[in-house]
Amino acid sequence: MTSPVRVSRPMTVAGAAVLLLALGLVALMLAGPSSSADPAASSAAPSDTSVDVGFARDMSIHHQQAVEMSFIVRDRTTDVEVRRLAYDIINTQANQRGMMLGWLEMWGRPKSSGAPPMAWMGHSFTPRGDGSLMPGMATDTELDALRKAKGRAAEVMYLKLMTTHHRAGAEMARAAADAAGTEEIGNLAAGMVRGQQSEIGLMADMLTARGSGA
Repeated sequence: MTSPVRVSRPMTVAGAAVLLLALGLVALMLAGPSSSADPAASSAAPSDTSVDVGFARDMSIHHQQAVEMSFIVRDRTTDVEVRRLAYDIINTQANQRGMMLGWLEMWGRPKSSGAPPMAWMGHSFTPRGDGSLMPGMATDTELDALRKAKGRAAEVMYLKLMTTHHRAGAEMARAAADAAGTEEIGNLAAGMVRGQQSEIGLMADMLTARGSGA
């Protein structure tokens, strides 16, 4: 089983709050009039090996690191544009992560698995190690370098790492949007593709403005 991605304390607190909110919403849905006492209702949950469950697990980990990187750069620069992007990514991806973990809870599926990363995509991906568990993820060494950087150097490093992260994330989301068996995952994944592609374009412009390419 893969080891968990290291997270900063602020990221952990924010992630926990979002997860509690998501689980609260799930509980309300289960208790509301739309949920029946039909014993067959649980059979509608996607299987443990489904695209939906695999994507929710893997993308939760992927999002976790994007939020962590954004918290790091927020404290390493005073640039308003970069801090605004980091804030948007923290809020968007922490919220999406909470939704996915909430769905796993509602479906009665474990939030982690011994299956290799990306197995739901039919990939035989081998993690490159040093904390990089899936495509696009930064290594622990790269995260440590980001923590040590300041100002313009931190901005450029963050934008490059996040561009790589988003490109892989968008590919994962596109695969899930095409193959998901639930409306929840299909719609969420399609929205991720649009959002991350837009931010990739924004980050390219920001790198150019700082005299660096992606």
